[in-house]
Amino acid sequence: MRILVTGAVGFIGSHLAERLAAAGHDVVGVDCFTDYYPVGLKRSNAEDVRAAGVDLRELDLAEVDLTAAVEGAEIVYHAAAQPGNDLRVPLETYIRNNIVATHRLVEAARVLPGLKCFVNISTSSVYGLHAADTEDAPPKPVSYYGVTKLAAEQLVMAHCREGRLPACSLRLFSVYGERERPDKLYPKLIGSILGDSEFPLFEGSENHTRSYTYVGDIVKGCMAVLENFDGCLGEILNIGSDIETRTGDGIRIVEEIMGKKARFKRLPRRPGDQLHTHANIEKARRLLGYSPSTAPEEGLRAEVKWYKEKVFGKTER
Repeated sequence: MRILVTGAVGFIGSHLAERLAAAGHDVVGVDCFTDYYPVGLKRSNAEDVRAAGVDLRELDLAEVDLTAAVEGAEIVYHAAAQPGNDLRVPLETYIRNNIVATHRLVEAARVLPGLKCFVNISTSSVYGLHAADTEDAPPKPVSYYGVTKLAAEQLVMAHCREGRLPACSLRLFSVYGERERPDKLYPKLIGSILGDSEFPLFEGSENHTRSYTYVGDIVKGCMAVLENFDGCLGEILNIGSDIETRTGDGIRIVEEIMGKKARFKRLPRRPGDQLHTHANIEKARRLLGYSPSTAPEEGLRAEVKWYKEKVFGKTER
């Protein structure tokens, strides 16, 4: 099949694009290489994605004509987004990159004659401070990211409910692994230990619990849509690990893998941080046959190895 992946040099999008190409699909990847984090890391991802056989194109979903990018697509995986809980990023940026970009992509995709499914990549952040409910629970986002991702998801699903777009939405939980964004917990922790620098730890965050989910298990969930169109069209599905890990325990695992303790710099609590996530994946098990299998020790060992080989000591820009 011809498949379009947006955000194709980002953390999740790059892994997904590679996996789809390896499965024999004709994959077009698009990304606008924003500078939210060092573009050099994205360029490194882009080399790997192109080497996997993906037709990678640099373009901005919120700006350019998308006709050529979506042409012939049978599946669209929309993974591009303005990520993170960063108070330095204005609301307008989240609106542009999460809502406007999604709207323009939907408008381009919904007229495709051969489109089988528009797969919107959403987030557990739509649930708010405590993300442990089923997909039917009322969303209560507390960050610009969560609010605008919920709006983007509902934009996609509104078109689906009106019969204008075959679609589903996958809400991902606390994804980690190789190519993870450098502003996230584990890359920052690994980098601080390797560089013998202080790791910024927000007050109380070591007691947060997360459904930390290895990126390979997330990609398995995304790929499962290809085999289960009938079951997932019109649906919102949680994709993540149903095993909770306390953030402090995740830090300890990394310290054990690296054989060295982290040095912490305590910071005040960060507004908008989720306190508790626990992926209820019964619906995904039933409709997609989804079953995550990677233990935290296994996934974090792979991430440490990647960071040492691809990031530490390398020029980031």
